[in-house]
Amino acid sequence: MSSDYSYDEQGQFYPFFIFTLSTIVTLPLAYSVLAPSKDLEALAPRIQTAYRPEHGDLIQAQAKAYKRKQRKVKRAIATLIGLATMAGMLYLIFTTQATAAKLWNPYEILGLSESATEKQIKTHYKRLGLKFHPDKIRPDPAKNETVESLNDKWVDLTKAYQALTDEDVRNNWIQFGHPDGKQGFSIGIALPKFLVSDGNGKYVVLVYAVLLGVLLPYLVGAWWYGTQRVTKEGVEVESANNLFREYTDATDEGDLITALSTGIEFRSFLKGDKAESGLATIESRILGEGQVTPYAGGLSDKDKDKLEDLESGVRRKVLALLWAYLGRVELDDQALNSAKYLVAPVAQSLCRSFTAIALAYGNTAPLLASYYISQRIIQSIPPKASPLFQLPYFTPAVVKAVEGDSKVHMTIQQFMDLPDPQRRKLAIGKDLLNEEQYKTVVEVSQQLPYFQVAKAFFKVTGEKYIIPQSLVSFVVKGRFIPPGSTNVPEIDELDLEDVDPAEDDLDAMLGRKKTVKDANGKLITEEFAPVAPPITFAPYYARDHSPKWHVFLSDSKQGRMAVPPFTFTTFDKPISTPDGKPTYHMQTLKAQFAAPPQAGNYTFVMHLVCDSYVGFDTKMEVTLSVEEASKAAQMAAEDEISEPEEDSLAGQMSALKGGPVAKRKTEEAEESDDESGTEEDESDTSATNTDTEDEA
Repeated sequence: MSSDYSYDEQGQFYPFFIFTLSTIVTLPLAYSVLAPSKDLEALAPRIQTAYRPEHGDLIQAQAKAYKRKQRKVKRAIATLIGLATMAGMLYLIFTTQATAAKLWNPYEILGLSESATEKQIKTHYKRLGLKFHPDKIRPDPAKNETVESLNDKWVDLTKAYQALTDEDVRNNWIQFGHPDGKQGFSIGIALPKFLVSDGNGKYVVLVYAVLLGVLLPYLVGAWWYGTQRVTKEGVEVESANNLFREYTDATDEGDLITALSTGIEFRSFLKGDKAESGLATIESRILGEGQVTPYAGGLSDKDKDKLEDLESGVRRKVLALLWAYLGRVELDDQALNSAKYLVAPVAQSLCRSFTAIALAYGNTAPLLASYYISQRIIQSIPPKASPLFQLPYFTPAVVKAVEGDSKVHMTIQQFMDLPDPQRRKLAIGKDLLNEEQYKTVVEVSQQLPYFQVAKAFFKVTGEKYIIPQSLVSFVVKGRFIPPGSTNVPEIDELDLEDVDPAEDDLDAMLGRKKTVKDANGKLITEEFAPVAPPITFAPYYARDHSPKWHVFLSDSKQGRMAVPPFTFTTFDKPISTPDGKPTYHMQTLKAQFAAPPQAGNYTFVMHLVCDSYVGFDTKMEVTLSVEEASKAAQMAAEDEISEPEEDSLAGQMSALKGGPVAKRKTEEAEESDDESGTEEDESDTSATNTDTEDEA
């Protein structure tokens, strides 16, 4: 018995092999390319305006260039190649004639029916012997017959005859499929023979060596070192280390801008001559006299000293460009203006990395500084500058005219709350806004997503009181009310309640559905889809950015976080109608944390910070009341006892007013025979006695 290796000469097997491999690689690639984007920037609506700032074309060009990099071009090309390979292999599969292995069949060799008797077999074999016996053969050259081929034919006929008449040979045929017994097996290789014949074998070995010994280790190593080189915030580990060294407990906004210049990502577009070229021009412009700030770039004297203390090089130029971007300083040079807008997105990603560092330390001041700098980078506004610069066409002259001599900056909400005639008187005039520009300002303002907090409280789901170490939910209720909105509806008190889901409603408990009260106070469950706010109005920022809201609690006495931030990017109800009008729906933000281990009243400061708009933040005091477990149980029992029975006069009066009543004991006993368990009072919203007040 021997082994025989056969190659796919007819090309009927290797197309299946290549088709399978290409399918395994191509289908996941095709899905990753064609699957709809889940990024909020690709799905969220946009603020409708035709406003374009100075150098708007340059900013849009950078934004489009960034989007092109995100389009997965290499992946799409690989997908097309894979699909083409699959199509080619399918063509070969359907057009190549399949050759099936022929089984050894004595009846077929002798030309007999399988129903032939032994006598018929012998008679037929004798007739064939007269024609094919070696002593009687006459080769016919016209039929390409030779003595050797006719002898082979006679051997096959003899074996077939013996397989049907000789018992031993017949057993071999039945057991092994051949009269000679067990045969050698053949191993088919789904590759054309030319790949390994005629000296091509060494090239096949070379290809395998390159694929398995070079390409595969390179790809795995590149992936591994790439993941180790970048943090989860998307910045280089070296940059994160630099930010860590710059961190202090007293880091303010100006300090953070200086720290952001340590990022090594800036070197990607400030190479060679670009590292220092134009630095003197940038510094002379940003350190020039400003209209509303001492320096045009918005620097303080401390920030100026830090800039001048740096040695010339990439970092000093990056810091100068950052101040030029924040101060919207004109550099009168295409290359410098382009670099000015390129540094902002990089600085924003570095700012996120600094936020993660500040969270690890838990100090409130550096954390808030990182959030505030995020706002100002996106809006291109220097620290301590007026929030009015976020509005279109608002130049330093316009801001100065609107704010006058006030030392306290006016927010967009305060400006839009002014009567229209007063706004026009302040903002429209020579060297200020014209009528069309003023209309654009109002249109944009009335689309900005300002989240106005209506109520904030603590609760424990399913309980009336909070006890030590219980799982507390911090609930913030609020509405999106764009600045300048008119005819805002009154708040419905039912919307301020946070209704607990039924214990058997798994979808509501997991957050896939929402439990609310209807107008009659009845509990209903409704489905909802996450709603994204509009893309940030940031005309100077060369990226699309979806705004985020961060909610955290701090201890104002110690200056530290008490509950780390919870970030909200989507909401449970529509923010605006299809035509862009605000809905004023009550939105719910909810965060969970463990209650303190000791009973008492704990006063925190709630910070609700938007990472995209300056002046859209909320700061207020909230009090968490934690009761002893025994006292809470006693208070709950007293609440149950105090409820009047429904058949009493007091109970009937309470029922007419919609208040709680207790059933008669006899009815309760009857119900306990019919049903197991207890039902919760549907009107219980599990709200705690939590006081909230705006912090002065």
